Amino acid sequence: MSYSLIFTIAFAAAIVAGLLVKFWLATRQVRHVAQHRGTVPAAFAQTITLAAHQKAADYTIAKARFGLVEMAWSAALLLGWTLLGGLDLLNKLLLGWIGGGMVQQLVLLAAFAAIGGLLELPFTLWQTFRLEERFGFNKMTWKLWLADTLKSTLLGAVIGLPIAALILWLMGAAGQLWWLWAWGAWMGFNLLLMLIYPTFIAPLFNKFQPLDDPTLKERVTALMKRCGFAAKGLFVMDGSTRSAHANAYFTGFGASKRVVFYDTLLRQLNAGEVEAVLAHELGHFKHRHIVKRLIAMFALSLAGFALLGWVSTQVWFYAGLGVQPNMTAPNSALALLLFMLAVPVFGFFVAPLPALLSRKHEFEADAYAVAQTSGADLSAALLKLYQDNASTLTPDPVFVKFYYSHPPASERLARMAAPA
Repeated sequence: MSYSLIFTIAFAAAIVAGLLVKFWLATRQVRHVAQHRGTVPAAFAQTITLAAHQKAADYTIAKARFGLVEMAWSAALLLGWTLLGGLDLLNKLLLGWIGGGMVQQLVLLAAFAAIGGLLELPFTLWQTFRLEERFGFNKMTWKLWLADTLKSTLLGAVIGLPIAALILWLMGAAGQLWWLWAWGAWMGFNLLLMLIYPTFIAPLFNKFQPLDDPTLKERVTALMKRCGFAAKGLFVMDGSTRSAHANAYFTGFGASKRVVFYDTLLRQLNAGEVEAVLAHELGHFKHRHIVKRLIAMFALSLAGFALLGWVSTQVWFYAGLGVQPNMTAPNSALALLLFMLAVPVFGFFVAPLPALLSRKHEFEADAYAVAQTSGADLSAALLKLYQDNASTLTPDPVFVKFYYSHPPASERLARMAAPA
């Protein structure tokens, strides 16, 4: 049995196994949430109304059912691009039209992205204008959606094509260790994006105004000083123009760090609750979660580039994924695309590990926030956010372990209430 056939079988088996696991998890989630829809959990009976609890259940079930259809479609597209020969056909058409070389490879990447985006567009539109609209979360107009799409496409081309061209050039010109140079370029690119995102990219999509509430500003500034955290500014973002969901986050890198509050968050929480939410985010920095995640990203991407450097020279890698490469000519773009298609298929089975680590980090950030501010304020803020975002209070435990990056509300509040 040839290596390419073995790889084809392994790839197909991983797709089927992954799809079965995803369907099993989604149906568990739907069943568990539906079973508990009729009664608010005892721990929340005094703070969450039955109507709010049922809205969260219905929203969770609707998203899970929509996800089932989306998963099936994504699996079909993956098979179409790979084993059914879609990417091979696109590559040959472009070779016949343009010929070989850097231009053809860049056009292949761009065409793949454009076709993939169009094929997934109906799901994006349905989620935004039907599912989110149905539950009162979507605030985006068609005009704004179109403007965002055009900006994202243009920005993707302006930023993505140069880094893609650099990596493709390194693959062909930097020798056997090209993957090491490409990894360095990719990491530098990501750090640069983190640096310029708050100032140059984010304002293309949202308006940011300095926080002008003097009482809240004083509390937040005092908290940050107490925690030893410096930021370039405190800003309010017009998140309500697109969604009713609320959030707060840090953005930027080094001296460009900013604290950003959604306007929806400031409308829903009082000053003490906002301070507690910010303290939670500061907890991530205090425990160096951001640095640890960056180091993990650096390590995983280095391993990924090293693996890509090896498989890109193996005929079985291309043939096993439905592509007939010309090993005497550059196949760099093909290798990149096939690698990006294949890695998530196999990587899905280790997804619970980063999810587990993320939940651990959230518990640590909660504990830090409770130590720095009022635990009652943090609990109240979390309950309001869970309710306003229609997050279910009764998720399936197995689904949580596989997917949830944040612990369920019941676990977070119980941990905060437990004696130190």
